[in-house]
Amino acid sequence: MQKYKPVFSYKSPQEVEMVGRFEEPIFDVAQLAHVEIFSPKPEETVNFFTQLLGMEVTGRAGQSVYLRAYEDHYHHTLKITEDHQAGLGHASWRATSPQALVRRVNAIKESGLGIGWIEGDLGHGPAYQFTTPDGHLMEILWDVEYNEVSEEQKTVLLNRASKRPNRGVPVRRIDHINLMASNPEKNSKFMMDTLGFRLTEKIVDESGYILGTWLSVSNLVHETAFMNDPTGLQGRFHHICYWYGTPQHLYDIADLCKENDIFIELGPRKHSISQAHCLYVYEPGGNRVELFGDAGYLIFDPAWKPVVWDDLETVSARGIGAGFTESYWVYGTPREVTIAVEK
Repeated sequence: MQKYKPVFSYKSPQEVEMVGRFEEPIFDVAQLAHVEIFSPKPEETVNFFTQLLGMEVTGRAGQSVYLRAYEDHYHHTLKITEDHQAGLGHASWRATSPQALVRRVNAIKESGLGIGWIEGDLGHGPAYQFTTPDGHLMEILWDVEYNEVSEEQKTVLLNRASKRPNRGVPVRRIDHINLMASNPEKNSKFMMDTLGFRLTEKIVDESGYILGTWLSVSNLVHETAFMNDPTGLQGRFHHICYWYGTPQHLYDIADLCKENDIFIELGPRKHSISQAHCLYVYEPGGNRVELFGDAGYLIFDPAWKPVVWDDLETVSARGIGAGFTESYWVYGTPREVTIAVEK
């Protein structure tokens, strides 16, 4: 399979002058705004995020509950919607400006993957919806509602969104999502060419097939990632991640998970990719949740060259702690019968 080149390919000033053009970086997407997940056990899922991870409920509408972590500034970063099976509802990205939103919407329309505008939802205004090549539903927006802090939630730290909750082991903010894909390269190229994501790390097997990619629009190693789905199915969800900033909290929350019958799949351990300390659990509805103990490393180099890992065993062996479980590579939501396919 032919490899693709990152959008942020480097050219010297002399080269720019000679060719008269430069593949300009796109800075139109600012961050991951919120994620919707489906759950067949919505109240149990809400209880996991509120009682164990210390998140706050900010609203309810229909079959959905909206939540935020105490350092999330928006109305919500998580939407839990009742459904017959677990999985991704949608991922929402915030543009850097109203003008940036228009530019990205036009680019999405040109890609052929646009769906159209919705009027909005609880906590945000109009959003343009689209899918990845694999069918993951996404949207991009500008108008958001900021969280209104009650008197009880007000903090003495004026640069913090709200007071640190006194229950569970409270997560601080949303960090990223990881999506399973029948073709990580194709989906990554769409995010790069259409939305301006840059490739930070990738795993390539001996045949040259790209098994996984990590993509960013900021100094973080990634706000999204694509992992090869061995079933060959499209549109499945790997995990949502919330950030602690303190590795010790992973051991604290692991204790609570054990005591409350929450399945721990992996960790606490340290990743090789991203270098972050992590823990993976399944919330009661069946979705995988990653918890980040720290940010790993940050990227400030505008000419960053993607890190290339040559096989899965290397990725696993160079982390710290127990290696990856088989379920980590094959389990996703919605859960389907495994189908063997050729890459």
